[in-house]
Amino acid sequence: MPDTETMSAPIETRAFGELIGALLNEQCDLTAVERFAQFHEDATGPLQSRFYSALLPGRTPGPGEQYAFEVDLDRCSGCKACVAACHSLNGLDDGEAWREVGLIIGGPPDLPVLQHVTSACHHCLEPACLSACPVDAYEKDPVTGIVRHLDDQCFGCRYCMLACPYDVPKFHAGKGIVRKCDMCADRLKVGEAPACVQGCPHEAIRIRVIDQADVAALADARGFLPAAPDPSYTLPTTRYVTLRPLQGAVRAADHHHSEPEHAHAPLVVMLVLTQAAAGGFLADFLSRVTGQGSHWGLPALSVALGLVGIAASVLHLGRPLYAYRAIVGLRHSWLSREVLAFGLFAKLGLVHAGVAFLRPGLALASAAGVSVAGVAAVVCSVMVYHVVRRPFWQAGITGVKFAGTALVAGLGMWLAVRGGDRAIGFALAVASVIRLAADCAILLHRHDARLSPLRRTAELLTGPLKRISTLRLGLGIVGGIVLPLCVAVMGDSLPSDVRRVVSVLGLAALLGGEFAERALFFMAVVRPKMPGGMPS
Repeated sequence: MPDTETMSAPIETRAFGELIGALLNEQCDLTAVERFAQFHEDATGPLQSRFYSALLPGRTPGPGEQYAFEVDLDRCSGCKACVAACHSLNGLDDGEAWREVGLIIGGPPDLPVLQHVTSACHHCLEPACLSACPVDAYEKDPVTGIVRHLDDQCFGCRYCMLACPYDVPKFHAGKGIVRKCDMCADRLKVGEAPACVQGCPHEAIRIRVIDQADVAALADARGFLPAAPDPSYTLPTTRYVTLRPLQGAVRAADHHHSEPEHAHAPLVVMLVLTQAAAGGFLADFLSRVTGQGSHWGLPALSVALGLVGIAASVLHLGRPLYAYRAIVGLRHSWLSREVLAFGLFAKLGLVHAGVAFLRPGLALASAAGVSVAGVAAVVCSVMVYHVVRRPFWQAGITGVKFAGTALVAGLGMWLAVRGGDRAIGFALAVASVIRLAADCAILLHRHDARLSPLRRTAELLTGPLKRISTLRLGLGIVGGIVLPLCVAVMGDSLPSDVRRVVSVLGLAALLGGEFAERALFFMAVVRPKMPGGMPS
């Protein structure tokens, strides 16, 4: 029988009781979010591990070992799913990629080669990015061997981008720093596969534990990857395996494709003006040693150009407020040494300029000191580019260029300050002829039998960069040869004011030519990298 007490209760009371009951029943069930959270809390490992567990090593590296990518070339189809996965899971911006897919072509006519190649950071045994970085923004994990970039430490100088032969570090303009692949180290730590490993539908990418001694042996035997940069430089750990070895002559699909590189305008200004300052101080020292006397205007002009050049270099940084960190890597980075050398050079230059103005009799000693500092700073600049192993930047070429800039600019400044000295005019014309001849010597590589990096540089200079090359040559001839010879030949037949104006115009044209040459220095260099795709 019905409960007489319940039946006799008011309707409002029964409705309230039913509502309370419904709410209590609802509380007994979990929401979708709560069920999702509980499901993951109860999981003992990555939920999708069954799909990629075979692609991960079963243990952590031991002494003398490290993690490395292994790429099965027979499985890589060039679909770029790995690129998309890396982009998505690492939250990269549009146009930013830490993994790329290239193409190798060639081989014998009866068995042509068309091989896709996926590549990212190779986590080298001797990372060039780490040794080059002036702020120690890279570290190589002593256990896993993974080379990681420390974003907070980076100040965006991009020197690591020049040092890496595989074009791995990428500059992020919005953040003002460089970023790169870290093998998804946080995922590996908890047993989850990196994004590219998970994303590849053909299981072409794996993570392996490799013996570091084997890496060095393979690099000595050039057993890395055909059409890739020389592995003996950084000892890359990525292994490319195949059951069908690439036969015959093979090359990257973009091997014949060359484009001008970025001009790096702040560095152009910095290099030209600091080298001109070094040359000016040397000229001032020589004038005092030879007893010709020197006007205080030459050291004043030299120190002004040097300070402007040093200030311009800061504009190259993605995070210029952190420029004070630049000497952190003094033990291993030539860029840190260059910064320190130019800092000392600037201080000695200011001292000498002051001494030359206030106490000319004591200026010889200060001129000698700042001259030595200037030469040391220019040598550091040469080494900054020599150590990155780009043929166009080797010391034999770069040293001549940088010393030539210091020589002709120093003579040009001396001529302008002295108001048109005949001997200096002749010396400048001769030096300029030698300087321009040395610059043009690179064009001889256009006749190289193979498409070497220097031949490609020569083709850039006479192709896409022809206008800048012509401008550089024209300004160099006018400012370094024609106008100085006018002063030297005509001599006293010209009024002193005219000689001074001609000398100043010559210096301006000369420096303009040096700016154009230094832009070509950056734009015509051939960047080493992993094989790319077919050019469009």
